[in-house]
Amino acid sequence: MEQDQITFVSYFSGGALFGLLTLLTLYLWRTKNAHFSLVLAALASTLWHLSIAMNYQGYTLGKGNLLVFESARYVLWIIAMLYSLKFSIAEALPDKLNKLTLSFCAVVFGGTLLLRLSGHPLAENTLSIIWSGLILAIAGFVAVEQLYKNAGGLRLVKLWAVVVGGTFIYDIYLFSYSLIFNQINIELWQARGAINGAAALLLLLGSPFLITGKQRAKLALSRPVAFYTTSVTVAGGFLALMAVSGYYVQLYGGNWGSVIQIVVLFVALLLISTAFTSSTIRSRLAVWTNKYFFRHKYDYRMEWLRLINYLSRAADAQDFYLRAISAVASIFKSPRGILWVVQNERLVPASTRNMEIPENYQQDSTTMPFYQALREHEWVYSNYAPANNKMEELDKLLPPWLAQIPDLWLVLPLLTEKNLAGIMILTKPQHDSVLSWEDLDLLKTVGRQVASYIDRHQSAEHIAESKQLDAFNKLTAFVMHDLKNLIAQQALVVENAAKHKDNPAFVEDAIKTIDNSVSRMSNLLRKLQRDETHNVVKLKISKILVEATRKCNQTKPAPSLRLEDDAIRVNADPDTLEMIVTHIIKNAQEATDNEGFVDVTLRRDGDYATLIVEDNGEGMDAEFIRDRLFKPFVTTKSGKGMGIGVYQTNEFLKAMGGSMTVESTPGKGSCFTLSMPAL
Repeated sequence: MEQDQITFVSYFSGGALFGLLTLLTLYLWRTKNAHFSLVLAALASTLWHLSIAMNYQGYTLGKGNLLVFESARYVLWIIAMLYSLKFSIAEALPDKLNKLTLSFCAVVFGGTLLLRLSGHPLAENTLSIIWSGLILAIAGFVAVEQLYKNAGGLRLVKLWAVVVGGTFIYDIYLFSYSLIFNQINIELWQARGAINGAAALLLLLGSPFLITGKQRAKLALSRPVAFYTTSVTVAGGFLALMAVSGYYVQLYGGNWGSVIQIVVLFVALLLISTAFTSSTIRSRLAVWTNKYFFRHKYDYRMEWLRLINYLSRAADAQDFYLRAISAVASIFKSPRGILWVVQNERLVPASTRNMEIPENYQQDSTTMPFYQALREHEWVYSNYAPANNKMEELDKLLPPWLAQIPDLWLVLPLLTEKNLAGIMILTKPQHDSVLSWEDLDLLKTVGRQVASYIDRHQSAEHIAESKQLDAFNKLTAFVMHDLKNLIAQQALVVENAAKHKDNPAFVEDAIKTIDNSVSRMSNLLRKLQRDETHNVVKLKISKILVEATRKCNQTKPAPSLRLEDDAIRVNADPDTLEMIVTHIIKNAQEATDNEGFVDVTLRRDGDYATLIVEDNGEGMDAEFIRDRLFKPFVTTKSGKGMGIGVYQTNEFLKAMGGSMTVESTPGKGSCFTLSMPAL
């Protein structure tokens, strides 16, 4: 079969099938299952197929007429998609969308018709057909995509969107391929009629089974769809522009025309590839799409679901804090951030993302004016927010160390009702750093959500600690039971002593009983050393240190004591203070070899007495210090301790108004610094 006959059969069969499809769309319109514009689009496709088919049977169509027919077919399908979208949602479309689509169709069709009627050479140019076909195919695909996205439960509309969209995709491929060679590929052109006919056949067979009545969807333009279809449109338009440039280079470039044309097309493809692999260009295109295609900047449903998904995953506290930063930073495209949480009315760093804690960082009190303003007025501080009196007031209150953070973008308060759970600092994103009212509203909402999750995790930790302490109290009850038994044994010995004190067997048995009791009580005291009295007095801390080191002298390495100021006094319970100091020294001795050292130093730092216990023992890693050291019932001494010593020490110092810090390196030793208010 000759080439012309193949093309004739392909387009004639496609026209016949579209003729049947026209009758089906007429029926769908009469039964109120489709808009009348589909009837016109199907009829236009029928006439278009038949006119091309007759062109290969001696009836010359001409490139000018083909350009007009192509444009008319595309325009009618784009309009059909627009009004099918209106039919699907059963409400008026946005006025801008109507005007933009209809204006585009009128300009394109009017332009091609004017070229044909004026006899301009471009009307008979193959490149005009390729160029207009590519642009209209891309525009049609954008319209189809939006129709599919908003079809809701209308399966019939979705079927039409998918099938018609498939024909547009084929046309994009056909004309894009043709742009490279400045001529239409004959094999792809021949197959086009049959492919359109197959699409019509699929609609003929599938539509009768998907007529489901008058269901309606709601209009919800998709940001990702708009972004990517805009990208495709820009890319297609750029390719078309480069193709036109290549054509004129070939036309007027002489012997070098073909070479220059190939170079131009290669550079065009290279630029497009570079543009779509560049995060910067994609980011700017996304910003442009958000600004000019949508009333709102954010897809709130997607942002909210993503935030909840981040925060609802099971994890330990540190991982949760990091995910909280990542969740907020991802919404606003911030590259780095730090999260501070409130502990004992002070801000303590909880986690960082891609940045270090500032060297000049201070544990600010939440009673400072800046943090009070954030809490009371729910302000989001940023130099990139719209200028107002609030920002000027916050600028004056901003702590100096906070202002020196590089690329500081915003300070987000994390509020639960009127309580400040913490603050989050984010650095400036690469693009679109200016905050609008929409950004600020979303930040406040996200901040409250993150704060509630932090509060929930902290409450869960407190509950867990309470359960552990409850277990400790139960253990104490068992200890008290054992002590009662020991007391009963001792009482029995005392009662019988008057009668049997001259009996050697009784004396021997009494000694064994006392020895057993002493041994058991010593074991109990080693496992559980607690003092319930709270005899707070003014005392010289140097006396406590001398006694504590004396008690530890029997164990190697013996501690050395250096008193830089032996007159420092503090208000404390002497027994409890001696107990915790002894505990810290013994811990250092147990972690250090006999040949090592344990140094105890006392000095005054301003209004505080500072006690330093340093050793060169085993040391601890940063993760253990951060996550486990200050928690009750966590110990590294397997079988030798209950893990409440450091916890008890820390709580005691907090009650005094002091604090404890730990620096340690595995294999090199540890340094415990105890700070207490001095008198």
